[in-house]
Amino acid sequence: MKVNTSKLTETTQGFCDIIDITAKVTAQVRDAEIKDGLVALFVTGSTAALTTIEHEPGLVQDLKELIEKLIPSDRRYHHDDRWGDDNGFSHLRASLFGPSLQIPIAHGRLALGTWQQIILLDFDNRPRTREIVVQLIGGRE
Repeated sequence: MKVNTSKLTETTQGFCDIIDITAKVTAQVRDAEIKDGLVALFVTGSTAALTTIEHEPGLVQDLKELIEKLIPSDRRYHHDDRWGDDNGFSHLRASLFGPSLQIPIAHGRLALGTWQQIILLDFDNRPRTREIVVQLIGGRE
C-alpha cells in the first residue's frame, strides 16, 4: 500500500466561485500510478468546500442561486458583529458542504459518473488562493 500526499493550489474570485478541479486530481492519480485505492481531498480554510456536480453553466448557476436562497449574503450574521469581516455567510455555506471529499480509484481511474466532476467552492467575500490537500492511498497491483 502506498500513500502519497500533495497539494493543489487554485486562485479564486470568492463570492461562490465554483471551479472544476477534476482534471488536476485525475492527473495526480495518473502520475502516482495508483491502480486501486482512494483519493481523499481536503480544502484548508473555513470558507471553502468540496463536492461533486455536473459542471455545466446552467447547473452551476442553479447551484449559486440555491446557495444564495439558503444562506443569503446580504444579511447580517453574529460572526460579522464579532469579527467585522462580513463573511459570516461564507462560513455557514462552507460548513453546509464540508471541506473534504473521498473518491474511489478503480483500475487506475477515479470512480466518477459520466457527468460528475469534482468542484471547489469558494464562498469568501474576496479573492483567495486555496490549497487542497490531495492524499492518494492505494497500490499499483
